[in-house]
Formats: sequence, C-alpha cells, structure tokens
Amino acid sequence: MNTIVQTAAESDMKEHTRRRALEIAAQEKEAARREAISALTLKCVPPLVGFVLFVLVWHGIATMIPSLPTPGATWNAAVPLFSDPFYRNGPNDQGIGWNILASLARVATGFGLAAVIGIPAGFLLGRFAFLNAMAAPVTSLLRPVSPLAWLPIGLLLFKAANPAAIWAIFICSIWPMIINTAVGVTRVPQDYLNVARVLDLSEWTIFRRVLFPAVLPYMLTGVRLSIGTAWLVIVAAEMLTGGTGIGFWLWDEWNNLKVEHIVIAIFIIGVVGLVLEHLLLALARRFSYGNT
Repeated sequence: MNTIVQTAAESDMKEHTRRRALEIAAQEKEAARREAISALTLKCVPPLVGFVLFVLVWHGIATMIPSLPTPGATWNAAVPLFSDPFYRNGPNDQGIGWNILASLARVATGFGLAAVIGIPAGFLLGRFAFLNAMAAPVTSLLRPVSPLAWLPIGLLLFKAANPAAIWAIFICSIWPMIINTAVGVTRVPQDYLNVARVLDLSEWTIFRRVLFPAVLPYMLTGVRLSIGTAWLVIVAAEMLTGGTGIGFWLWDEWNNLKVEHIVIAIFIIGVVGLVLEHLLLALARRFSYGNT
C-alpha cells in the first residue's frame, strides 16, 4: 500500500514538474516575443515618424513657396521617370538609370585607382618614418585643396571631360586612404614589431601577419570616407563637365526648369550615397579584426 501511495506521489510530482517546466518555457517564449516586438518597434517607429515629419514640413514649406514642388507633385513626376529608366533618345537624352550608372562607373574607376595607390602608400608612410617625414609637407599642402580645383588640371592633361572627372575623384579619394592607413600602421603596438624582429620575420610576413590585420579597421575607415567624398564630388564635377551622369542630369533639368526632377535627383544622390555607405559598413563588419 505504501508503495502504491509513494508511486502515485512521485507520478504527481513528475506531472507537476512537467507542467511547471512547460509554464516557464511558455513564459520565456512570451517574454522573448515581447522583447522582439519592442526592439522592432524601437527600430522602425522613430525613423518612420521622422520621415513623416519631414514630408509634412516639406509640404508646409512648398505650400508657402509655390515654386517649390510638393511631395505629391514630386511623386507624380517620379512615377513616369522610373517607369522607363533605361531609355535612349540620343547622347543627351537618356533615362535616369543610365545617368546613375555613368556616375557610379566614374566613381568606381577613380576610387579604384586611389585605392590601388593610396593604401600601399599609407602602409609605406606608416612603416618608414623617413618616408612619412618626407611626404608630410606635400600631404599637408595638397590635402585641403578642393577636389574641384583639380578639375581644370584634369581637363588640361586629358583633353576630355570624362577622364577629368575621374581625375577629380582620384584626387579627392586618395588622401583619406593614405592618412588613415598610415595612422593605423603607426598605432600598431611596438611589442608586435619587436617580436617580429626577434623571430627574424621578413617584411612581407610582418605586413601579412602583423600589420594588415591590425590596420584593417583604419584602412576601411579611410575607404568609407573616400567613397562618401567621391560621390559628393562626382555630382559637382558632372555639373561642370557635362555629358552623362546624375550631376549633368540635375543641371540639365535645372536648365529645363523642371524643379520636380531636381528634387528627385537630390533624393537619388542621397539614396545612392546611403547604399554605398551601408555596403562599406557591411564590408567593415565582415573583415573586422575579430573576423580575420
């Protein structure tokens, strides 16, 4: 009899424990769901509210200034513009898609050339004090110069607008890469280099095993700064040189007095710059020191 009672008690205890475990699991699941909803709300609602306020302020200003298009008028102008973004009706009448691609191609070319030259130069300047001291006056003198000030030099050298615009991109992109990479090299702990000397490592091995992983975050910061500056400069350069590109398209729409298209161009420039920034942020997270 006692055995039967004891067995029943143990069975009740196990059932109670099981139910309690299920209740706790359900509570934890509910808490996790609420936390996820709260995090999503905090992530999505403030930007949405900010954008709505921006549109309302824009509408209010446009109501007071008739020459400024309202959000509705801008949207109505954007719909046909993006319904066929890749049409061609001649060299000076192309869809907005071709103009964006032309600007991106110039940025990619000038930026790529700057990376090929600027990043190795930054490693050399940071690694060798004599080279750094030798280049410091030139860097300090040329770095503050506006990139557009180099545009006439590009036109003089290349006799064409497209390479001149790429030249301006190259000049504005190279300085952040050189400076940030050099700073990253100089901030590598001296103990690392001392150990490399004790182990009699070659300069290539020191670069590959010691310098590159430590300098990578600085280098990617320079790349981010460069791409943002390059995208800003290409718009201004294209407004001056003409041809194709988002900058030329914006200026051409101003000459045609299509203010809605000017506002659309401003949004396109901002969106493309934002996408480039996020792509480089993702690249920086992917190749951060902890993941190398």
